[in-house]
Amino acid sequence: MAIKQKGKSLSVTGNDLSDTFFQLEVLNGKKMVDATFPSFAGKLREEGVKTLKPTDMEIFQLNIGKLCNQTCAHCHVDAGPDKKVENMDKATLERCLEIIAAVPTIKIVDITGGAPEMNAHFRWFVEECTALGKTVMNRCNLTIVEANKKYHDLPEFFAKHKVHLVSSLPYFSKGRTDSQRGDGVFEDSISALQKLNAVGYGKEGSGLVLDLVYNPSGAFLPDTQAVLEPEFKRQLKRKYDIIFNSLFCITNMPISRFLDYLIQSENYESYMQELVNAFNPATIKGLMCLNTISVSWDGFVYDCDFNQMLDLKVAPKDSQHISTFNIESLKNRNIILNQHCYGCTAGAGSSCGGEIN
Repeated sequence: MAIKQKGKSLSVTGNDLSDTFFQLEVLNGKKMVDATFPSFAGKLREEGVKTLKPTDMEIFQLNIGKLCNQTCAHCHVDAGPDKKVENMDKATLERCLEIIAAVPTIKIVDITGGAPEMNAHFRWFVEECTALGKTVMNRCNLTIVEANKKYHDLPEFFAKHKVHLVSSLPYFSKGRTDSQRGDGVFEDSISALQKLNAVGYGKEGSGLVLDLVYNPSGAFLPDTQAVLEPEFKRQLKRKYDIIFNSLFCITNMPISRFLDYLIQSENYESYMQELVNAFNPATIKGLMCLNTISVSWDGFVYDCDFNQMLDLKVAPKDSQHISTFNIESLKNRNIILNQHCYGCTAGAGSSCGGEIN
C-alpha cells in the first residue's frame, strides 16, 4: 500500500520552527508566545540537584538519518521523504563503530531515524555491531516493511541478528493511528507486525523482542503503561492475532512538529503548564540522558535525542563531534538542560524506553 503523507517537513515549507534556536526562543517565552514557565534547571535545584551528571555510558544512540517513508504529524525529528541530504555516511558510521568498540560500558546500540532502514549502510552497520557483541535496538516505524519490495525481507534480517525492535503504533484502531501518522499506516503496520510474529518476534523463548510505542494523539499526557499495555495486548491479539513484549508510553515533547501543532491548535500554554504541574522528582534518577549518548547523522554529540533535535550539543568542547570524542570529558560533563526537559519528568516520566518511574 502506498502511504499518503500528512504533509512536508517544517524545513521544506520554510516554517520558522525549523530553526532550532527559534524553537528554544519559543520554549523560553521570547518568540511567538507570551507564556513563560519556571526554569527546569531551577526546578531541579529545588530538589537539591545543582547539576545533572551522567552515570556510565551504556547506550550509544545514533540518528542514522532523517529520511523516512512517513511524515508524521507529531514527529520531533521533522523526518520525511524530502530529507534526502540528512543521512549518515559510511565514514561516520565507521567512526561510531570505533567508539562503540573502544568503550566497554556500551552495551546497547540504539539506531533511530527517520526510517533507519532507508540508510544505504543500515544492514552493514547492524552486522558490524552484532559482531562486536552489542545488542542492537532499532526504532522501526513498521510501515517500512511494506513500503517497497527491497524491504520485504527485513523481518528475516532482524531475526537473524536478534535485533530488538521498538516500533511505533499510536493505537490499536485505524482512525487514531492514521490521523497521527498518515492514511494507510494502520493497515501496513498490522501487516508488518504479523510478519514479525511469523519469524518469532514477541514469542516467549524466541529471544526476539518486539516492543511497541504509544504516544498521545493530542495535547495531553499518556496514560500509564500498566493501564494501556494489557489493553493493547488484548485488542491486538483478539482482532489480529498479534503478540508483542512491552508497550512503551512516551510523552510528546514540545519541539519541532509537535511544537508547531501546539501553537497552531492554541494548546501550547495549557500543555506546557500540564508538564510543569506534573513534574515528578522521582523520575530524575532514571532520565535517559544519564546513561545515553546521542549522535546526529553528521556526527555531532548530544546528551539525548531531544537535545539533538534542538541542536544543544554536549558541554565539553572537545567532544562535540565524534571526530574528537573524549570519553573522560563526557564522563565528567554537566548535562545540558532546557524547558523541553519537563517532558521527561512529567507524571511517570518519559524516555526512549517508556516510563521511568
